[in-house]
Amino acid sequence: MRIFSAAFATLVVALSLIFTGCERPIRTEEGPLQVVATIFPQFDFIRQIAGDRIELTMLLSPGAESHGFDPSPRDIITINNADLLIYVGGHGDEWVAPILASLGREDMRAVALLDLVEVGHDHHGDFCYECEEYHNGHHHAHTHHHHYFCDECEEYHNGHHHHAHGHAHHHHHDHDHYDEHVWTCPRNAVLIVRALTEILSELDPDNAYFFRANAEAYIAELEELDRAFADVVANAARTTVVFGDRFPFLYLMRSYGLTHFAAFSGCCVQTQASPATIAFLIETVQRENIPVVFHIEFSNRLIANVIAEATGARLLELHSLHNVSHADFTAGVTYLDLMRRNVEMLREALN
Repeated sequence: MRIFSAAFATLVVALSLIFTGCERPIRTEEGPLQVVATIFPQFDFIRQIAGDRIELTMLLSPGAESHGFDPSPRDIITINNADLLIYVGGHGDEWVAPILASLGREDMRAVALLDLVEVGHDHHGDFCYECEEYHNGHHHAHTHHHHYFCDECEEYHNGHHHHAHGHAHHHHHDHDHYDEHVWTCPRNAVLIVRALTEILSELDPDNAYFFRANAEAYIAELEELDRAFADVVANAARTTVVFGDRFPFLYLMRSYGLTHFAAFSGCCVQTQASPATIAFLIETVQRENIPVVFHIEFSNRLIANVIAEATGARLLELHSLHNVSHADFTAGVTYLDLMRRNVEMLREALN
């Protein structure tokens, strides 16, 4: 979890004082809405809905790592000039509230994606070898020992008394939190698009019909994407996938009833998995004859490579859409393009 530094907060306040000396441009009724999206998913959702009827900016530069993002003074000026700011929410966007407070823009609409859908906790799963399932929380119907993945020490463990860490392990840690990657499931994307469409329509009622017509056409494509994922899973030879990487696909896996094993949960800051975790993932691939090991975009692939070399599994990318490369951005690659590619990658992994 990134901590919003006091020094940076001070800088924000200083910049806000500068802003008080220069008037923000006032949007006329004829002028377009100024919309700022922090990362690629909401940027693309908005451009599909609004087209050229708004002025849209993505704060994150194409090809940049989203998890280390801190807004620059220029970014803060861009935010200050916006009518609408769309961000993800959660730990990755802890910088948003202090900046908005310092700017004092009561007329700006700020929307978090986490507020638009039902969010799920990014629990580390309790994995039970006998029933080959994950269990969350304290209670389940089995009395035998089971393995589970501990986010704090980055290992899979067997039973209740398993190691000499100074922290207490039962079946959960206090650091459970909401998974922020709500856009990775098309069903959530539909909810997000509907909500953003209504927000745009409230802010610019003259273009509401245009926004809603575009949204309905786009939602039809998202629903087709949902059916494509569901069809792949319904006709798959297996329902288990392995990630030798971070795991930002909780909502995708849950929506289609898939079981996952990953080197790291969510988008945790760790970059090295323990030998025990890597051994567990190798054993899982071998035991279940899994043909593919996934990595995510912009990954160094080190852990995925180790698993693939040990098992003979193929390496494939499942794109989480945090960001896109500069080449893809320039080419106009969309959420649908990347998710349709993910459908095909998942088809290979499940057969």
